[in-house]
Amino acid sequence: MMNGKEYLESLRDGRVVYLNGEKVEDVTAHPAYQNAARSIARLYDALHDPEKAPILTTETEYGFRTHKFFKASTSAEELLEARDAMAEWSKLSYGFMGRTPDYKAAFIGSLGPYADFYKGFEDNARRWYKKAQKDVPFCNHTIVNPQMDRDQPLHKNKDVFVRAVEERDDGVIVSGAKMVGTSAALTHYNFVANYSPVDLGEGDQSHALIFFVPMNAPGLKIVSRQSYEEIATKLGTPYDYPLSSRFDENDAVIVLDNVFIPWEDILTYKNVDVANGFRPKTGWVNRYTFQGCTRFAVKLDFMVGLLLKATEMAGTNRFRGVQANIGEVMSWRNMFWAISTAMATNPEKGANGCVLPNGTYATAYRVFAPMVWPKIKEIFEQVAAGGLIQLPSSAKDFLNPELRPYLDQYYKGSGGVSAEERVKVMKLIWDAIGTEFGGRNELYEINYAGNHEGIRLDTLKFADNSGQTDKFKDFVDQALSDYDLSGWTSEDWINPEKDQVKAVRN
Repeated sequence: MMNGKEYLESLRDGRVVYLNGEKVEDVTAHPAYQNAARSIARLYDALHDPEKAPILTTETEYGFRTHKFFKASTSAEELLEARDAMAEWSKLSYGFMGRTPDYKAAFIGSLGPYADFYKGFEDNARRWYKKAQKDVPFCNHTIVNPQMDRDQPLHKNKDVFVRAVEERDDGVIVSGAKMVGTSAALTHYNFVANYSPVDLGEGDQSHALIFFVPMNAPGLKIVSRQSYEEIATKLGTPYDYPLSSRFDENDAVIVLDNVFIPWEDILTYKNVDVANGFRPKTGWVNRYTFQGCTRFAVKLDFMVGLLLKATEMAGTNRFRGVQANIGEVMSWRNMFWAISTAMATNPEKGANGCVLPNGTYATAYRVFAPMVWPKIKEIFEQVAAGGLIQLPSSAKDFLNPELRPYLDQYYKGSGGVSAEERVKVMKLIWDAIGTEFGGRNELYEINYAGNHEGIRLDTLKFADNSGQTDKFKDFVDQALSDYDLSGWTSEDWINPEKDQVKAVRN
């Protein structure tokens, strides 16, 4: 496993990243990415920290150590330990970085036990499973097609959607674009597949493929969205933008311009069943929601603490209505930790001796998290209210000797809290919910697990496939069988007099 220094060095590999019309020469030294890169480097350093390593790492079946979620779990105890490892990493970004290396481990960590699913490419799956455990690489994924003509089958968008354009003895050439490559500029590999079913049409199989591609592969281009980290650096200081300036997971569109993919990095090719089935049939949904729920629970720990400090500093923490709002946020926090624990301690049987986090509870997380974050944001806006915008423009205001006395007098908090302390907390809240970083963060939480209808439909489909819907209906049938027009059908209850029954019938 690499350490933080080695991780930063690994990013200096000639990758092609575009931002604001310019090619970025070194993401580790550019103000748009440099602190986010160092936030990831801290995760890799933690793997070697004597205090954190026992929580984060375990020995693999191959004899070396790896992050616990990069290894397929074989018991509820191992799943719970993997959960705690993910939580430990998430604490280093207070839950605001979601697509950290353990996120893609949700997929890579199942390649070993589910290798046989990838017919014709089983050895590739096993090789990537071992490689990922050994190296703990940072992978992003792009499995969604650009928002253009999505109502059309894939072959009608051959000039845009990723497809194989040439087959060679040593691999295939691919072209097209994919979204959304979160943290793509800071990762080692891009995992490419299809989120929605491959609609071939006219027998075209060029889109039915799954593969890994290095971020510095010739022809691969990363087109970044605007950098909130760079904006924070230009407009203020860490005091003003404590989250934006170090935890911005810059999202990107990945363009593949005739990129060569060797056979050993391909998991399926021209196999529609595998291309469409990898997501629901290999444990990925169970595992990525496990990571997502755990990360979200850590984030809510942070938000509860932030709300407590803000209301204490405002002197409103004893107001009944404020306390009720704090209690609601705490309850949401408790619920997501409970879901995370239940996913681990009541697992499902997976392939070849592995266990998977409970999928039923995973569907609950997927539906509720997008609803809860906007609600929590609204509570902060109502409780902190105008205090969130009644703030000095930047930390530099405190350094102005003429202005400082006014700030100390008029911006101080309750109970002897200084202006500097109070403003620091309020700016942290604003960066979490109100800045461009905060806005993107809300969009991320709302769309993290898929579109708002899809996650609900998946809940129903999961219940259908697992037999739960039949059990629910059987439960109602049990109640219906207790009575008929003649009265109770069981001797457990006393039937009404016969004349009453006749009256009902008449």
